Amino acid sequence: MSADALIVGAGIVGAACAAELAAAGLRVVVVERECVGSGATAAGMGHLVVMDDSPAQLRLTAYSQRLWGELVAGQPQRHEYGACGTLWVAADAEELAAVAEKREFYQANGIACAALDAAALYAAEPQLRPGLAGGLLVPGDGVVYPPRSAAALMERAVASGATLRAGTVTAVESDGVRLAGGGRIAAAATVIANGAACAALAPELPIRAKKGHLVITDRYPGFVNHQLVELGYIKNAHASEGDSVAFNVQPRPSGQILIGSSRQFDVATSAVDQPILGQMLRRAAEYMPALAGLSCLRIWTGVRAASPDGLPLIGPHPSRPNVWLAVGHEGLGITTSLATARILAAALLGRPCEIPIQPYAPARSFAEVLHG
Repeated sequence: MSADALIVGAGIVGAACAAELAAAGLRVVVVERECVGSGATAAGMGHLVVMDDSPAQLRLTAYSQRLWGELVAGQPQRHEYGACGTLWVAADAEELAAVAEKREFYQANGIACAALDAAALYAAEPQLRPGLAGGLLVPGDGVVYPPRSAAALMERAVASGATLRAGTVTAVESDGVRLAGGGRIAAAATVIANGAACAALAPELPIRAKKGHLVITDRYPGFVNHQLVELGYIKNAHASEGDSVAFNVQPRPSGQILIGSSRQFDVATSAVDQPILGQMLRRAAEYMPALAGLSCLRIWTGVRAASPDGLPLIGPHPSRPNVWLAVGHEGLGITTSLATARILAAALLGRPCEIPIQPYAPARSFAEVLHG
């Protein structure tokens, strides 16, 4: 077996890349050691969110969100899509001032949003605790169920001629990959798209593991109307060291409620960390006290792959010929998967892309590591 492009990993990023490259006419082989949509994809919340830590992040997330809109149009059930929007919650006057800045930046970049005062906040979300100052509503954000979306993308790839193969890649070489058990697949280009597991194949990558916990409740339709995120989430989510938790609650189309979020650096185990879970749930109850009375059905963890600057590595490996990267998405892999596939295809095929691709080129992170 040989391929024009071999993709390591059939999570949502790998599946999106496979669909994009197969549609372009390449012979694509995807190697997955577990199942489509496993790993961090299965563990994610599925939040499709525009984020603004940097102009490059805003361009990437906004572009990908538009691609998601095109993908789910006419088949929202296939992805368990919900157009819930995001409501960023301001706890006090200082955070309300940050709402004004965020609104101005979003609107200047064409992102629809509206500032809410306290009365409008409680009209939108009556279960929030008293005393909050207001918020920012971003109505274009939504949610999907990531494993189903990954499966849909892989089905699209296979329909375009891609081959999905079960196996474990043990080494990536300039002309293909080696598999556990001694097999080998030749490839003109190999795309590493297996999240935090990329460290086993390319330990030189500047990628760190970030573990997170999630809790899902029984069905409580109408309890939460929007994806709710505290404004302090941005600071906690992108801290460079230490454990952190933040209030992040999501309504699922099923009526269930997802509760997050937590981050632990350099922890790649699957075990539930009871102290960090307790902190996360207490933080959620601080913002929404009635959550403490709901029935929990399941708790799980996942490991995200984080780059030094919070942007994914998309494009050619700086020092390994014919090796390409689509890793380092941290908590935005679901949102940015479709844009990642477009950027990777543009770089690999030498064709134009709708947004600049240089900010996501892997060479910039290697330069940061080398120069401190």
